[in-house]
Amino acid sequence: MKCIVIAEAGVNHNGNIECAKKMIEVAAEAGADYIKFQTFSADRLVTKSAELANYQKLNSMESLFQYDMLKKLELTSADYQKLAAYCHSCGIKFLSTGFDIEDVLFLVTLGLDFIKIPSGEITNLAFLEKVAKLGKEVILSTGMSSLGEIEAAINVMENSGLGREDLIILHCTSNYPAPLDEVNLSAMKNIGKALQVRVGYSDHTLGINIAIAAAAMGACVIEKHFTLDRSMNGPDHSASLEPNELRSMITAIRELGLAMGNGIKGPTPSELQTRSIARRSLVASRNIEKGEIFSAKNVAAKRPGTGISPMRWHEVVGRFAQRSFLEDEQIEL
Repeated sequence: MKCIVIAEAGVNHNGNIECAKKMIEVAAEAGADYIKFQTFSADRLVTKSAELANYQKLNSMESLFQYDMLKKLELTSADYQKLAAYCHSCGIKFLSTGFDIEDVLFLVTLGLDFIKIPSGEITNLAFLEKVAKLGKEVILSTGMSSLGEIEAAINVMENSGLGREDLIILHCTSNYPAPLDEVNLSAMKNIGKALQVRVGYSDHTLGINIAIAAAAMGACVIEKHFTLDRSMNGPDHSASLEPNELRSMITAIRELGLAMGNGIKGPTPSELQTRSIARRSLVASRNIEKGEIFSAKNVAAKRPGTGISPMRWHEVVGRFAQRSFLEDEQIEL
């Protein structure tokens, strides 16, 4: 199955729709399947006294409060309609995370393939119930969560009508950037095994190696933040990929997908010709007269492998030669 690559624009457009459009162009050119934004209302999402996360405080923010930051990063419903249309014209699919049911209901009108639930909403029971009843596939991020909390969220959605087969769980570490010793990539496979769900990975590490490793481990979705310029002011730019890095990551994941194959071991079409050259056949190691007995003294195994396989050695040795053979001539029975 092809790994779905989501280029996470998030709020790296800095509240500017022209910057968002440029990001769409970059993600499409890099070969991403989706570009994902974040749709929210600061008034509905946070209190005015909610402080920034530590990583946000480090990234040149002018205020110490989430509300002030998020207010500057909001886009309007009309903006998202324009961005969805622009995605279509650029040949990439539009996706956005909705942070409450009002946002999600609006986004559904834009024709989303998936509803994306962010890590922070995994314990928002009423929200989970409402999303589950919409009849669409759901991608759920699980940063900051225990396995028990993930299972509880799944149970809430299942009880509200969402089939487990319509759910993809993304393992992630909610720090920007995520320290390598806190990634715990093995947990992704354990989530899938324990909860019998499809799994993917939302990567917040620096660079592209961990996302590629997750794809190699079987992630069906890879989500990765990117930016037009890592030096831009904003909460997520410093931990995001730049365009050339995004392109390199996606190229590697696509090549990996081809290389993974179907898991069935057998000679490939290109190996069949090589096989006849590289393997051996039973041949006469010296001239053999008709009626002689084949033995280790007159039979050897040499390339090419177009005659009797050396695996049939015991079938050949001890028989009488039905005709004479010249040295290096392939044995026939």
